[in-house]
Amino acid sequence: MACPVSHIIYVNKYFEKNPSHQFDTDEFILGCVFPDIRRIDKSIKRKDTHLRFKPVDLNFEGLDSFNAGWKYHVYCDMKREEILNKYNFYALGNAGDAWGLAGKFLEDEIIYEKYNNWEKLVYYFENIPGIEIGVDVSHETMDLWYAILAKYIEKKPDGKAIRIFLSKQPKLAPKSKEIVLSVDKLARNDKVVEILEKVKDEIV
Repeated sequence: MACPVSHIIYVNKYFEKNPSHQFDTDEFILGCVFPDIRRIDKSIKRKDTHLRFKPVDLNFEGLDSFNAGWKYHVYCDMKREEILNKYNFYALGNAGDAWGLAGKFLEDEIIYEKYNNWEKLVYYFENIPGIEIGVDVSHETMDLWYAILAKYIEKKPDGKAIRIFLSKQPKLAPKSKEIVLSVDKLARNDKVVEILEKVKDEIV
């Protein structure tokens, strides 16, 4: 998996390479950052958010913009791991620290400035439209998740932003300090940074 900023930039890369797409870009992004909502609600299972589409590919035929973005999230989670394994990323010292989360948050920090429409996206996340998603998730949980995301993406992530983001996720909140320290440590490894910068360019 990747963290929210990276997923949004992966969407941007998809649209750059597929300029004739027919999707609503905002709803596609909304769908792409939806699956990790399970992190704030233990009643939502990973199988409900990450095992919905078969096969996992870039064929979006028959899907609306939200569901296409949702499927793209799952595809990118898989593709990201393929790319990292190709470069033997996890063989580098500390690359897998904090259950792999250190690398994911570091990637968000590294590539944040590759997207330049964050302000609009923050407003959209704070005012999400009503969408039928086909999964039993309350409107309150949806609103909360996107409000959390809006706060996280409003500026380039740093240790404070990561801690706040993690504090909203019951399973990760107690580990937030450890994760942030791991991100800082990993950022000092030039090879790690070099590989993480490649992911966005090879994701599609």
